[in-house]
Amino acid sequence: MSAEIIPLHDRGSNPSLDPMLALTAQGMNAVNSVILSRMQSEIPLIPALAGHLISGGGKRLRPMLTLAGAELVGYQGARHHKLAAAVEFIHTATLLHDDVVDGSEMRRGKTAANIIFGNPATVLVGDFLFSRSFELMTEDGSLRVLKILSGASAIIAEGEVDQLTAQRRIDTSEQRYLGIIRAKTAALFAAAARIAAVVAECDDEKEDALDEYGRNLGVAFQLVDDAIDYDSDAAAMGKDRGDDFREGKMTLPVILAYARGSEDERAFWKDAIIGHRTSDADLDHACTLIARHDALADTRERARHFAQRAIDALAIFPDGKARQAMVEAARFAVARGY
Repeated sequence: MSAEIIPLHDRGSNPSLDPMLALTAQGMNAVNSVILSRMQSEIPLIPALAGHLISGGGKRLRPMLTLAGAELVGYQGARHHKLAAAVEFIHTATLLHDDVVDGSEMRRGKTAANIIFGNPATVLVGDFLFSRSFELMTEDGSLRVLKILSGASAIIAEGEVDQLTAQRRIDTSEQRYLGIIRAKTAALFAAAARIAAVVAECDDEKEDALDEYGRNLGVAFQLVDDAIDYDSDAAAMGKDRGDDFREGKMTLPVILAYARGSEDERAFWKDAIIGHRTSDADLDHACTLIARHDALADTRERARHFAQRAIDALAIFPDGKARQAMVEAARFAVARGY
């Protein structure tokens, strides 16, 4: 089968998630119903804390990938609704745990749950949501689905630990950085897309294609997230500008700026990454250095490369609303400012 070339750049319009939202609207109503039901508990703190984050917005892109993938392969059942909810619970649990690890103060434009409810409660409710996700997987009854989603959960945890050990290490390479984001972000994107093909009993080629789409989309999405930390404001991002900088995270904009910098600039980055330069003025200087060396532009260019790979993976599927929506989602992932 010859692959069709689907271009990333469409100069006729600004990329949008609207086609994906329209495609999955009915299914997301069912998913949201599952989420609302399964986050309940006789312990009032659990739905209160979980609801604080879940109701706080977010793109819900991961569960939408499961629904869109099901549309793409013509699945007619309803199993994917519970599985998409499981995907969202995994994602939400990791966010709760991340905010505790990072000491975050904002999430999705609101005060982070750990600031309101405390670290112990936030960690434990994250554990509760992980447990709920596994309940939903086992109810589905497919060992293949269970293997994919449980495997992704383990890889995410490994990625987060790897990121933690790389934190404040100025010698972190671009290769290691990409490995971290493939694990902590792209693994769940890939699993979310792949399980759509599994429940539809597709052949290996289609299953692998959806995995490839999700994995590359996840890398592109995280690359742009890391760029946004240095070129947007808190109102647009829903988190504090410069969080990555103050936490000493070696993201690609910093890796590139450090590699291209002068001796004095490298000395600044060394001090900043170990936590000795964290003021607003230091953040402004960091942004200046990143701009000087085109580190943001090159980070977004790398994101476009991975988005194109995601789009190329869809070439084996027939054209239609589902494929067009998924292509547009990849375009949106690299063009967005939030």
